[in-house]
Amino acid sequence: MKIVDIREITIPLGSNIRNAVIDFTTMTISVVAIITDVQLKGKPLIGYGFNSNGRYGQGGILRERIIPRLLNAQSDQLLNDSWTNVDPFKCWKIMMTNEKPGGHGDRSVAVGTIDMALWDLAAKVEDRPLYSLLADRFNNNKFDDSVYVYAAGGYYYPGKDLDGLQDEFSKYLDMGFDTCKMKIGGASMAEDFNRIEAALKIVGSGSNLAVDANGVFNRSQAMEFGRAIEGYALKWYEEPVDPLDYHATAALAAGTVTPLATGENIFSTIDSQNLVRYGGLIDERDYLQFDPVLSYGLVEYLATLKMLKNNGWSHRRCIPHGGHLFGVHLAAGLGLYGMEAYPNVFVPFGYFTDDMILEDGQVNLPQAPGIGFETVPDIYQILTKLS
Repeated sequence: MKIVDIREITIPLGSNIRNAVIDFTTMTISVVAIITDVQLKGKPLIGYGFNSNGRYGQGGILRERIIPRLLNAQSDQLLNDSWTNVDPFKCWKIMMTNEKPGGHGDRSVAVGTIDMALWDLAAKVEDRPLYSLLADRFNNNKFDDSVYVYAAGGYYYPGKDLDGLQDEFSKYLDMGFDTCKMKIGGASMAEDFNRIEAALKIVGSGSNLAVDANGVFNRSQAMEFGRAIEGYALKWYEEPVDPLDYHATAALAAGTVTPLATGENIFSTIDSQNLVRYGGLIDERDYLQFDPVLSYGLVEYLATLKMLKNNGWSHRRCIPHGGHLFGVHLAAGLGLYGMEAYPNVFVPFGYFTDDMILEDGQVNLPQAPGIGFETVPDIYQILTKLS
């Protein structure tokens, strides 16, 4: 087996939605293909990946640093000992050659994008879904038969009123979700509370609604909002402050009762360790949302899970950010709490395959080898541009 080429395209993921911090009108996404000399039904075996939403595509870093390192490496630096499959851990080491510690963000996204494609390829070589491979290698061959998912929506749209928010959440419930998430912090506190109460009329219970501030509040604002929502008994209060302000996070963890959720903008095992050491989070109450694709990929995420276990955290408190098919495999194969989805938002990257059935907030597992992007027609149409 040999990697013969790695290709990348950066495409727009433009949308008129916004959260409290950014809008998505100029957002881009990097899509990659790792092409091998292995033939399957007359075509080369290819691993595909793309970066999670919320961070721009990283074509520059990929083309200038990450991809050349892999293509210039010797096969024994990239493959398993029998040369029959890629070794994502070896490849990760090559990708990080000459990279100093720290300074995460764009680089971590570039590495994570390739990492996704490597795991897709590794599972395809073994002709099985990725969750099966992950369960076999890292979870005593145990995987969940279905995965809990929630609908991440409730964005601010131009002209969107309370009726529009309620219509959106009604559609999510009709699709089979039982929990929805909405944005806060991008309007006045009074407006956001009207939006929360409108959403609760649809989802029925605070335990079926989470709110996400995207780190827009300072400590005092976050505390005020957090205490004001306590009566709603919401699912969680997400990223109320800057994710690296562990002191403020600790104050909120101690001073409010709604479960906290954070981690999507923390991009390394070391930073994740600092969060659980100094962020005051409660391991039986709060949620960790580290996004493997934004944070150096599954190789790094596995190290993070090991660190969490050593610090008393269960995998069941982890619910990755990202909202794509990759997350279903991780949640099922590694025994995580669940994942998020973006129905009708980040089209076509934020949802499932046609054969996956969503009911009562649980989705069944895909059966195609690898991640299964080829079974999502709108995604595969993009992927074919790389093959």
